[in-house]
Amino acid sequence: MNPIVIGIIVFAAFIIIMMAVKIVPEYERGVLFRLGRLVGAKGPGLFFIIPFVDRLVKVDLRVVTMDVPSQECITKDNVTVRVNAVAYFRVVDPEASVVKVLDHIRATSQIAQTTVRNVLGQSELDELLTQREKLNQALTKIIDEHTDPWGVKVSTVEIKEVELAEEMKRMMAAQAEAERERRAKIIHAEGELQASEKLAQAGAIIAREPTTLQLRYLQTLTEVASERNSTLIFPIPIDLISMFMRKEVPVHQSDEKTTK
Repeated sequence: MNPIVIGIIVFAAFIIIMMAVKIVPEYERGVLFRLGRLVGAKGPGLFFIIPFVDRLVKVDLRVVTMDVPSQECITKDNVTVRVNAVAYFRVVDPEASVVKVLDHIRATSQIAQTTVRNVLGQSELDELLTQREKLNQALTKIIDEHTDPWGVKVSTVEIKEVELAEEMKRMMAAQAEAERERRAKIIHAEGELQASEKLAQAGAIIAREPTTLQLRYLQTLTEVASERNSTLIFPIPIDLISMFMRKEVPVHQSDEKTTK
């Protein structure tokens, strides 16, 4: 046989063998079609196919991190915001991801954008700012329900950033400042109320025990004396003067008796 023909046959056999041998990594699966019919998922590892008869489509099973593009949404209370998010998903059914949808990544991206716009449109601005975890769970549930027939499992959807108009930011800052002032006034009023109650209790105790007033007077003198003042005003309680006045009365009465 002609050596050239033998070389061609050997080369063709080598090419066919190379086409028949397929290696699928651990993180992928190969969806096999034979004459257009679905055979099933193959892998991981080494296996053989029939060249020109079988067709193998590889599907990645790793988690895909997809950015949901920033888009404008109108909340339930008619506030326009710009929101972007991120979605984490992976293929759990390789056959469905190939047979039931043309491009599962693009389809998941489109349904994520639509769902974000719809869910935020049914929520108020306060919910968007304070209950983000609740909205994330709602987004994850809705998107996962839509992608489940495609063999795609959505694990997490997170709202990354919420952008507000400058006018809305100023209004929210003014509202926050008014709220802080309200709380400060309430705290101040509560302090005044507690102080008045304590003063009333102190006045009641002093009224029952006059000695406490004298002790307070002596304490005040001690505090005044501790200051380096050039002038010191020393008030004398009326009780001390009345003591001397009571002592003078018997003296006058004795003089009158002597005169008589």
